[in-house]
Amino acid sequence: MNTQTFGIIGGLGALAGADLYSKLLAAQARASQTTAPLHVLLEQHPFRGAGSALEQDCTVTARKLYVFETGMALTRRGVDTLLLPCFASHVFRDEIQSEFAVPVVDMLAALLDYVVQRLPAGARLGILTSDYVRHAGLFERYFGDRFQLLYPAPELQPRLMEAIYGVHGIQAGHFDGTAVASLQQVCKQLQAQRVDLLLPGFTELALVAAGLQQSGITFPDVNQIYAEYALVHRSEPPAPRFKLGIVGGVGPAATVDFMNKVIQSTPASRDQDHIKMVVEQNPQIPDRTANLIRRETDPTVALLATCKRLEAEGAHAIAIPCNTAHAFVAELQPLLGIPIVHMLEETIGFIRHRYGTAKPIGLLATSGTVQSRVYHRIAETAGLTLIVPDDEHQAKVMAAIYGEQGVKAGYTSGRCREELLAAARQLADAGAAVLILGCTELPLLLPECEHYQLGGHTLALIDPTAILARRCVELANKR
Repeated sequence: MNTQTFGIIGGLGALAGADLYSKLLAAQARASQTTAPLHVLLEQHPFRGAGSALEQDCTVTARKLYVFETGMALTRRGVDTLLLPCFASHVFRDEIQSEFAVPVVDMLAALLDYVVQRLPAGARLGILTSDYVRHAGLFERYFGDRFQLLYPAPELQPRLMEAIYGVHGIQAGHFDGTAVASLQQVCKQLQAQRVDLLLPGFTELALVAAGLQQSGITFPDVNQIYAEYALVHRSEPPAPRFKLGIVGGVGPAATVDFMNKVIQSTPASRDQDHIKMVVEQNPQIPDRTANLIRRETDPTVALLATCKRLEAEGAHAIAIPCNTAHAFVAELQPLLGIPIVHMLEETIGFIRHRYGTAKPIGLLATSGTVQSRVYHRIAETAGLTLIVPDDEHQAKVMAAIYGEQGVKAGYTSGRCREELLAAARQLADAGAAVLILGCTELPLLLPECEHYQLGGHTLALIDPTAILARRCVELANKR
C-alpha cells in the first residue's frame, strides 16, 4: 500500500486541531489492516483574529489567508490530503479548494454521511454553531433539503457563544464550570423541542462530548467522524482550470501580442471565462537566430529552464511565441512532462487544410529559422513546398526585424514595413499566394489578412501567433 499523508490545518482552534490529530491516529490504528500506512502532519500558528468570537457580521479574511498559507505550507511538505477542522472555514472551503491541487476533505459531507446513515429524511436536528456559520447558511446547504433544522432560542445563542469563546470558555481550555453549564442549558432547550439529534457546529464540542453524556446530553463527536470519514473516502480535488504557460521575452512585444490574441480568441462574457496564463518574460534568453547562424550563445538551457519553471507553476501546456525557438523544441519536449504546443506544426496544418498543397507557400522569417529548415521539414511532411526570399530580400527581412529602425527596436511603420513588403512582393512574384509571417514580430508590421493586395497580387497573410493562440484556446475548452 502507498503511504497516505494527511495535513491538518490547525490553529483555528488549536485544541480541536490537536484533538483531530489524536483521533485520526486512533482511527487509523483501529483500521490498520484495511487502510494504507498513515503519515500525519499538524501545522498551526497564531493568526490575526484567532480566538475571537465568530459573530454574524465578523470578517473572516484573515482566517481565509491563514488557511491558504498553512495549507500551501503543508502541500509543499508533501501531503496528499488536507483536513480543515473548523466549521467557519468550511463556509469558504470551495474558495480554498480551487487553489489547491490536493483535496480538502469536506467535514460537512462527513457529518451528513453520519446523519443519513442513522436518521430518516425529515428528522429534526438541533444545530449548535456560531452566529457566523448560522448566518452563512452552512448547515442549510448540506442538511436543509433532507432534515428540519432548529437553532437555540435567541436569548440562549449568546450563552452558547460565550461557552465556546469566552474567557472561561471551552476554546480557552475550560471543560467544566460555567461553560459546560451554559452549554447544558442550550442543549436542554433544543431537546425540549423534540429534536432527534443534537448536531455540533463547533469542533471544540468534541472535547466535552463525553462529559455531557453523564447529564443525558448526547451529540456525535465531529472530530472522530471527520477522522474516520477521511480514512475511507479518498476524495479527488476538482480538475483545475486549464493554465497556459508562456515562454515570454522572445521577443517581448511579440509576447504581449500573443497574449492579446489569446484573449481575443477566447469566447467570454466575463473576466472569469478567460484562460489562466502564467508568463515568464525572460528577454535574457540568448538570441536564437544568432546561435543558429553564427553559433553564438546556445539558448537551449535557458529555454528549458523557463519551461521547467512554467511547469512547476502548474501550466498544462506551454506556448513559445517565437518561430525561431521552435528549432530547439525537439530537444526540449522529451525533458518536460507537459506539451509544448508546436506553433509551426499548427501553422502548416492550418495552411494545408485551408489552402491545399498545389501552390508553393512563401516564408518570411529570420535567417535562423530559414537555415534551420524547421519549417521546411514540417511542410515537406505535409506535402507542401516552401519558398523563401533570395539573399537580397532575405537581408531586407532581417533588417525589418533587427535593423536600427526594425520591429525589435519598437518600430512598426516606415522603413521596416517597406522592407518587409519588398520581400513579400518578391515571393508573390515567384508564385506564392500564401505567406507565412514566420517571425512573431512580423504581424506587428503586417497583420493577418485573408485577401491582402500587393503589387497586383492577392495574398493570404498567415500569422502563426494567431493560429497558436486559437489552438491554445481550443485546448483550454476541451479540458
